[in-house]
Amino acid sequence: MARITRKELKSDKFALEVEHTVTFFEEHQKEFMRYGAVALAVAVLAVGYSFYSRHQHALRESALYTAIQAQEAPVGGSPGGGLSFPTQEAKDQQTTKLFTDVKTKYSGSDEADIAEYYLGSIRADQGKLAEAEKNYLEAAQKGDAKYSSLAKLALAQIYFADGRTDQGEKMLRDLIANPTIFVSSEQATITLARFLAQKKPAEARKLVQPLMTRPGPVGQMAIALNNQLPQ
Repeated sequence: MARITRKELKSDKFALEVEHTVTFFEEHQKEFMRYGAVALAVAVLAVGYSFYSRHQHALRESALYTAIQAQEAPVGGSPGGGLSFPTQEAKDQQTTKLFTDVKTKYSGSDEADIAEYYLGSIRADQGKLAEAEKNYLEAAQKGDAKYSSLAKLALAQIYFADGRTDQGEKMLRDLIANPTIFVSSEQATITLARFLAQKKPAEARKLVQPLMTRPGPVGQMAIALNNQLPQ
């Protein structure tokens, strides 16, 4: 099954940075259906997790840091001679093992919740949406609010991808009402508007128009989306 690669995801022209939040949106809903996967940028957590690298003396933090390093390692060799994997399959196997070990060994901790989110992202990249959904649900229900919000954003995209639009809309509206440092209200609003654009253009326009006067990427995204909406 085809899937969106990490390289494609990081170069997505709809990448949006709002204050301390970095997340990536898929370009069109039809792409979800075509690829059959939701590939969330791991860079989101890498940014939010950077402070952990300064406290690697704690075992659980060190274990998670090692797993994230593996997840960020390239496939096919590293120019600097650092960690790399010969194939994507080998990388997926190793990172799945590392994150699963963190989740199992340190159950109930923030590190375990973050590992759960990463496991969902790996499986979503592989096109295993049913398995990814289970991971994201676990992270959304048990994780700290900021990590839970990332899992909910991923869940919403899965729901829209397989036709559960009511669930997806409900999830995003909850994020709009309850933003976090990782998922802003603006991000959730623009994401929802993109999914509603084809079937509910009037509602999508109602969502984005208040954002069109915002400075920076938010206003630019809102204007671009509003111009794309059917009249």
